[in-house]
Amino acid sequence: MALFSFRRSSAAPASVAAQAPVPPVPATATFAGSIRVGMGQLLVEGGEPERNLERAEHMIAEAAGQQCDVVLLPETLDFAWTHPSALTEAQPIPGPYSDRLCQAALRHNLYLCAGLTERAPNGRNYNAAILINPQGEIICKYHKINLLEVELPFYAVGQTLNVVDTPLGKIGVNICADNFLDGLPIGHTLARMGAEFILSPSSWTVDYSITEEHDPYREKWIKPYSILAQLYNVSVVGTTSVGYIVGGPYEGKKSVGCSLAVDASGIRARGTFNEFAGDLVVADLPRPVRPEQGTQIGQMLQRKGYPLDQLPA
Repeated sequence: MALFSFRRSSAAPASVAAQAPVPPVPATATFAGSIRVGMGQLLVEGGEPERNLERAEHMIAEAAGQQCDVVLLPETLDFAWTHPSALTEAQPIPGPYSDRLCQAALRHNLYLCAGLTERAPNGRNYNAAILINPQGEIICKYHKINLLEVELPFYAVGQTLNVVDTPLGKIGVNICADNFLDGLPIGHTLARMGAEFILSPSSWTVDYSITEEHDPYREKWIKPYSILAQLYNVSVVGTTSVGYIVGGPYEGKKSVGCSLAVDASGIRARGTFNEFAGDLVVADLPRPVRPEQGTQIGQMLQRKGYPLDQLPA
């Protein structure tokens, strides 16, 4: 059974107009109300937390001006992904960097999900994501689990998953490569926990010579997002940084935006693929209706033809 199909967005510019034509919703998918999500494709400079946070605050204000309910910002937006400065300068959560984001969420009365580097009480660094409510409170903190091999010298592996109830819906949080095909059990688990929206701060990187014409993200991102969205009727949203990478194992590569929002009907919104595409992409996402719980979810998967009784080939 085909669990996904590739639906490309139109050639509209990024921001609100970047939303793809929405195909007919599958008969098995139902929705109730909608939320407006601002995907902040932020320029993230390696080792420059003050400048990065200042840009983040401006992006949050812009999203508030466009009546966003939720703002999603990239992975490790403080020091940048795998930048060596994080090894010695990472801050705790709560701490000065998370406090600034909490104050921004409170000031603009919205939900905010963002990636930071956390120095934990045990002395380890984590690639972290936090979800902040409009009262400026951290209601969910997550540590990335599916770390790339090059990340292991920088961050410890996370050990928990959480889904939180909000007036907007049930929200789960993961980070970037947690949504690789080999990391999809993380998304499966969030869906099993009742998530209606999975928010994923990300930092999608490519070699400096790769351009949009190469489109390396079809299989890498659209496919796994679509598998989760169509199996469980969830919305999966990833926001990525932009800019050239300096320092660390990926120096010379670039982060290219291409933020993505996918639900059971296909691609809802997609950011520009470009290392200079610092932009706010706004997506109006229907809130999925997910009545199944517990073993009912397994029964639903079996009805859809998803194999639960097979060992890997």
